[in-house]
Amino acid sequence: MSFRRAVTLVCGLAGGSAVLVAAAAAADARGTFGDTGARESPRKWTSLAVLQAAQTWTSGNQHTVPPSGNAWDHNWDKREPLSLVNTRKKEKEGSGEDLSTELDSNKPKATRHILLIRHSQYNQNGSGDRERTLTALGRQQAELTGQRLAELGLKYDVLIHSTMMRATETAQIISKYLPGVEKVSCDLLREGAPIEPVPPVGHWKPEAVQYHEDGARIEAAFRRYIHRADAKQKEDSYEIIVCHANVIRYFVCRALQFPPEGWLRMGLNNGSITWLTIRPSGRVALRTLGDSGFMPPDKLTRS
Repeated sequence: MSFRRAVTLVCGLAGGSAVLVAAAAAADARGTFGDTGARESPRKWTSLAVLQAAQTWTSGNQHTVPPSGNAWDHNWDKREPLSLVNTRKKEKEGSGEDLSTELDSNKPKATRHILLIRHSQYNQNGSGDRERTLTALGRQQAELTGQRLAELGLKYDVLIHSTMMRATETAQIISKYLPGVEKVSCDLLREGAPIEPVPPVGHWKPEAVQYHEDGARIEAAFRRYIHRADAKQKEDSYEIIVCHANVIRYFVCRALQFPPEGWLRMGLNNGSITWLTIRPSGRVALRTLGDSGFMPPDKLTRS
């Protein structure tokens, strides 16, 4: 079998892995397939030979990443049904049937969808929050985001927004496209410094006290809004939260159980949509991160 045919066959079996192709090519260049001497003699490639050479190359070059070893915390939001039941008391009472019934009554049945919207572009030259209103472009961005949310055709339950001016104005414009959806403001969602980022950046260095104060507040916001559904919730819910880039990025890291100090490694456009889904089991999925593809290129900003 020719080398090309062997690689094609093996890659087809392995799902077309580009790494395998590179590994086999590198192994071929090093003579792993056996012809290290007389280059003029014809080679016979087999699927097994390609696999063996690729395995040798990848293990030798350490191109595979080992698991982190960090297991998923199923009770990350302290709402896992078993943690809500006093099992010791039930065991002493010998009421196994009552325990099963109580566990079932505490088991969530609905899925929560949380759409995190970053505020639109605003006037950064304002002397205070009240003067940091949306720019003309920022208002256009909010209109586009509102249109996009309406086009999704979802039954939104609530629109929560930060009390900062830029988030409040963004939410007001978006709400025009979602008639009947309740609007709620929350101070916990205000912008801030959630945790010192790793790696550090030179252009932004808040004082330690700001991390201490803002971090506690933003973590409190996470615990209030990012969790699995209550057991009494019967239908899936769709909630919109209009807030800020730092808050959203921190929420994403915490919800996915990624290192929270990595929040600054992500970037979000103004008016973008980040979609988190929380299943009844407590499993979390990130459906979109900073989606702004519904905006024309000339409307995109990240201020």
